[in-house]
Amino acid sequence: MSEAVIPAAVDDPTGTTGAPETTIGAVEPLPLTGERTVPGIAEENYWFRRHEIAYAELLDRCAGKTVLEAGSGEGYGADMIASVATKVIGVDYDTGAVEHVRARYPRVEMIQGNLAELPLDDASVDVVVNFQVIEHLWDQAQFLRECFRVLRPGGELLISTPNRITFSPGRDTPLNPFHTRELNAAELTELLVDAGFEVAEMTGVHHGPSLKALDAKHGGSFIDAQIERALAGEPWPAELTADVAAVTIEDFVLVAEDIDASLDLVAIAVKP
Repeated sequence: MSEAVIPAAVDDPTGTTGAPETTIGAVEPLPLTGERTVPGIAEENYWFRRHEIAYAELLDRCAGKTVLEAGSGEGYGADMIASVATKVIGVDYDTGAVEHVRARYPRVEMIQGNLAELPLDDASVDVVVNFQVIEHLWDQAQFLRECFRVLRPGGELLISTPNRITFSPGRDTPLNPFHTRELNAAELTELLVDAGFEVAEMTGVHHGPSLKALDAKHGGSFIDAQIERALAGEPWPAELTADVAAVTIEDFVLVAEDIDASLDLVAIAVKP
């Protein structure tokens, strides 16, 4: 779960400057490094909600299933899935993230492991979820082959990633230093097909009317306004912070039309 904008001058690591974090016991939140997004920080809320919409829109596909979240990060998404799935397994390479999920989200069975060699048996899960992770991986093709291997026949891979065309426009290398390779819709489709999947659906995340209004309000790009302030190393203007903190998943739309203009790609791929 990536693409965090590192908030400038956020002195409260508990996230109480924004929406309150739900904690289990005295579990400390993961630090915001820019590699993954975390809930409960006002200045991070746009990116958090932009990631959360993929979980919300595809949650029904996990109902009653055994689900693997490959690259589970902070764990909030795996916990959402656990509200409807029969079983949720999370795999992440980062020790801190694994320990955090185990402590904070006990409904998730957490395993530390390499996504290029998933620590699961062949044909052992019904659904693999991989949101905002593949762009971080060095061997994307190998990872997708592993997803194919652990899925049962007819199983689904639910995957999202930033759209290269809009996320790093006109660049040969990604803007985000944590990314290895970003993809457009055609490139993601090619990778999925090469791994053996059938692409059942390819949709994109777009700004809805309220976010388009915020684009206009903040000089043409609400995203650029946030990035500019995050990189400035100074406190955010109160109005910008308030606008970011008020964003909800309902402010985004997920549609198949105009895919190359989308912010993020969201695909459903099926193992025949």
